[in-house]
Amino acid sequence: MSTATLADPTSHLLEVKHSRFQVHAAPVSAADAALAFVDAVGDPSATHNCWAYRIGNEYRFNDDGEPAGTAGRPILAAIDGQGVDQVVVVVTRWFGGIKLGAGGLARAYGGSAAECLRLAPRRALTTYATVDLDYAFADTGAVHAALAAFDAEKLDERFAADGARLRLRLPESQQAPLKARLRDATRDRVRFIQSTP
Repeated sequence: MSTATLADPTSHLLEVKHSRFQVHAAPVSAADAALAFVDAVGDPSATHNCWAYRIGNEYRFNDDGEPAGTAGRPILAAIDGQGVDQVVVVVTRWFGGIKLGAGGLARAYGGSAAECLRLAPRRALTTYATVDLDYAFADTGAVHAALAAFDAEKLDERFAADGARLRLRLPESQQAPLKARLRDATRDRVRFIQSTP
């Protein structure tokens, strides 16, 4: 799985035998955002607005009237080939009067999408983990002080007679440093439990 997405929305223009292929790509984190982007950048006056998105294991593509397999699938292949995730790509075509054939269409759609993604600035995707911390009331101050330094988001906090349980969401890369900090701050009294999302 990729660890990068686009830093910002981007675009690219390619002309093939008088047909114009305008590419718009953007980072997205949900399918509804991807479809909203398709609606926002697609040009109703164009010949075709073909698109694809990938968000983790979820993906969709659309040929928008082009011969099956000549537009949406090559755009998706470009996303995968450029190693990005959480991305939507729309390729808008204005027909220039010369037919490209199935192979020419696939090369134009896939190639323009790949070039747009290749040139686009990227940013790292942060993978998050959910963990539970069990601790005695005496360690509450040390626990809360440590959380602030590790970009941890408090999801839930429950109290019992002997202490508290805190559920956190934090970047995976911060789990080990947080665990070490809590161990040192509380003499290893905090139980650190990896939880399932």
